[in-house]
Amino acid sequence: MLKFILKRLLQAIPVLLIVITITFALIHAAPGGPFSAERAVPPEVIEALNAQYNLDDPAYVQYFIYLKNIVRGDFGPSFKYTGRSVTEIIAAGMPVTFELGFYAIMIALTLGISAGVIASLKPNTIQDYIPMSLAMTGICLPTFVLGPMMVLVFAIWLDWLPVSGWGYIPGDKILPALTLGFAYAAYIARLSRGGMLEILSQDFIRTARAKGLKTATIVTRHALRGGMQPVVSFMGPALAGLLSGSFVVETIFQIPGMGRYFVQAAFNRDYTLILGTTVFFASLIILFNLLADIVTVWLNPRLRDNSNSGN
Repeated sequence: MLKFILKRLLQAIPVLLIVITITFALIHAAPGGPFSAERAVPPEVIEALNAQYNLDDPAYVQYFIYLKNIVRGDFGPSFKYTGRSVTEIIAAGMPVTFELGFYAIMIALTLGISAGVIASLKPNTIQDYIPMSLAMTGICLPTFVLGPMMVLVFAIWLDWLPVSGWGYIPGDKILPALTLGFAYAAYIARLSRGGMLEILSQDFIRTARAKGLKTATIVTRHALRGGMQPVVSFMGPALAGLLSGSFVVETIFQIPGMGRYFVQAAFNRDYTLILGTTVFFASLIILFNLLADIVTVWLNPRLRDNSNSGN
């Protein structure tokens, strides 16, 4: 297992390097610069700002300077938020994004696993069709459509929940968390159903039923652990998707998290903030996928044996 973890960590280094390189190339390929929108600023001041932030150097020099700073853990100063470093901005927005992601994943797991297990107990019946139809609806509706729809229904028409905000009014976290978590609940429901159907068809489940065990006992004690392996494998990409998907949700509901800073940085051409948030999210994606692989290996003894043998 230790060799497996070390191998995955070593693989993360070139992945991060590729992410940094592509992001750096794209932001420098875009027309204009961080200070080009400052119409009222004299050209001499723009030149001084470019020199201060090394933007007058060739692109390859800026690239290697940034890599050197990244190795030291320095994401650099923000070009638009005067007096604040990218690290400070990430530290300010990260708790909000993590809190939103936590609520969303709890909603996704609760709704998704419940719907998948219920559907798997009686396949190809009304008990299966209804939750799977809802799951398909969740997959087809993107967050930028679902969010405004939920605001329209629950905040404007019914006046049950606030339209936007975070932490000011009780219940203001419900709509953003539901919007972000509903799509992943749909995927988890389908994966749970498939995994449970495969496990419930095994011989040891038939033996448990022949012994007269209740359905609830069979599901919770015998089937659930094996049936949830597809869900565990999906959790790494799901957690990464929840964080990256928060960009849209945080913008819709005016939530002061990382996603909102990233969107504003893109509009402001804040190079260091774009790079810093991209590297941070890429690192989280790699970490979550590694954790998901570790849990999958722990749940499956055969994979555990393979990892111990050096795979």
